Amino acid sequence: MSSDTERPTYLAARLQELSAEMATKRTIEEVRIGLAYTAVRLDDDSIGVALTFLDDWESCCQLAEREPLADRRASELLPLLSSRTPVEAALGLACVNALFNGHVKKQVHGDVLEVVGLRSSDKVVMVGHFRPLVKRLKDRVKSLHIFERKPDNSSLVRPADEVFSELPDADVALITATSILNHSLDPILDAAHGCRQVVLLGASTPLVPEAFENSPVTLLSGVVVRENEAVLQTISEGGGMYVFKHYIDKVNVTVAGGS
Repeated sequence: MSSDTERPTYLAARLQELSAEMATKRTIEEVRIGLAYTAVRLDDDSIGVALTFLDDWESCCQLAEREPLADRRASELLPLLSSRTPVEAALGLACVNALFNGHVKKQVHGDVLEVVGLRSSDKVVMVGHFRPLVKRLKDRVKSLHIFERKPDNSSLVRPADEVFSELPDADVALITATSILNHSLDPILDAAHGCRQVVLLGASTPLVPEAFENSPVTLLSGVVVRENEAVLQTISEGGGMYVFKHYIDKVNVTVAGGS
């Protein structure tokens, strides 16, 4: 399976490396590519999801030209994690999440804000606009700075490329896992080395703490699919986290030795 790839980023390469052996033993049962999320279901009934970036329709046309993905080895999807074609990258990450997220050990269930350990003196930088968290954060910390790559009507939100001016002085960084998909995560983490807590969060988060041991990441906050058919139907019908949050468990995993 060919793809529009370049040299993989460090974390993309690390995720592929850690997934490689498991992926040779698993087969793709089905793939759903929705308007909001992509899902990969494996032959052991594990499901992983990742955000679908639909900046253009050309990438969808490229996928349509491929042979069916079902019945292939999961290892055939892993190289797509390094693809510069957004839909392909989502397939690669959803496959990693299917391999790992349902089997992670030492997980803490619940809302990320109850786990991360915030202080009233904290300067928090949010990379990606997690609207449900904003009001709760503003009441608990000294300051909140939000950065988003897409235009936003909120006066709190600034362009994504300005994040590097705020991250070095932040106490806590909340970073969307979709930064893996657009290959922006590595430089963001480079700028976050001074943070006390660095959290990678969102439904796309790979719960693979070993991949982040040599990074500033201290916590992975992702999801484990609990009701397979309901999540798959929601994704097929164009729904997102707002709908399928009822069919997943929010899970938090600590990263040992975060630098």
